Amino acid sequence: MKRRTFTSLVTGLSVAAGLMGTTAMAQDDMRIALVVKALGIGFFEAAAEGANEAAAELGNVEIIYTGPTSTTAEGQIEVINSLIAQGVDAIAISANDPDAVVPALKRAMDRGITVISWDSGVAEEGRSMHLNPSSTPLIGNTILKLAADHMPDGGEVAILSATTTSTNQNAWIAAAEEVLPNYPGIDLVATVYGDDLSDKSYREAQGLMQTYPDLGAIIAPTTVGILAACQAVSDAGKIGEINVTGLGLPSEMAGCVESGATKSFAIWNPIDLGYSATMIAHSLATGTDPSGEIPMGRMGSVSLDETGSAAMADPFTYDSSNIDDFKDIF
Repeated sequence: MKRRTFTSLVTGLSVAAGLMGTTAMAQDDMRIALVVKALGIGFFEAAAEGANEAAAELGNVEIIYTGPTSTTAEGQIEVINSLIAQGVDAIAISANDPDAVVPALKRAMDRGITVISWDSGVAEEGRSMHLNPSSTPLIGNTILKLAADHMPDGGEVAILSATTTSTNQNAWIAAAEEVLPNYPGIDLVATVYGDDLSDKSYREAQGLMQTYPDLGAIIAPTTVGILAACQAVSDAGKIGEINVTGLGLPSEMAGCVESGATKSFAIWNPIDLGYSATMIAHSLATGTDPSGEIPMGRMGSVSLDETGSAAMADPFTYDSSNIDDFKDIF
């Protein structure tokens, strides 16, 4: 499957002109804003492809793919305020901070805009529901197991995460720490944060290698961090000594697997995640009762737990045996 192209609409872009004239879209078209942590990140670009797939399947739906230029709550708040002014029908957000964006999202809901979070969640009062890409306990266990599987004698591992306020990464790390006793001999020595910036993540990975000379693995539950850590390990000449694993995109990680810097990694399909978030936003905006089954098109349906959250699917592990089957897809 080849990736389709789409137009990224950035903060402040008005779509009013597109709703006028004989060539304009129908007045009853639904506009769903897919708000990401930051523009220019491959994971979110793939999610936007899935959102556009859902929009084409639904018909009469326009996707507004938008986000700040850096992973800050302040940037997302500006985006949200712009979308409120545009009068969009729904907002589906992967949040940089679970609490800071709540007041802006509550204003959106007060205006009749359906709000959901996906990937990285928002506090319950700021959204109708949250879509986790997978279950938190399973992701936490998976990322730790990916490291432990290649450390039969145990050893030191470190985590390179996104931001300190990233809801999803923090929950996965907590879940990994909870199951750490199940992996005797594995010692989690540090957790550092690269803010989902390639250069900072690279420097943090360098710092881990310098601080912990016996480090056996770097676990990065973020697509930006895992790629940066792979590069840092490669540049340091430590392929075979330090295994880089976590959550990454096959298209970006194929070279790391080929070089041996990464033995295996996992991810759900971000195209499916963007597709599912869009389907849910559309379902809720058109009156689906969130207390029952919420349809997600080809991905089936979900039911919400007591926190108003649901999980899309299990993560999938990629390694040298299958990476070539997926590296041209996402």
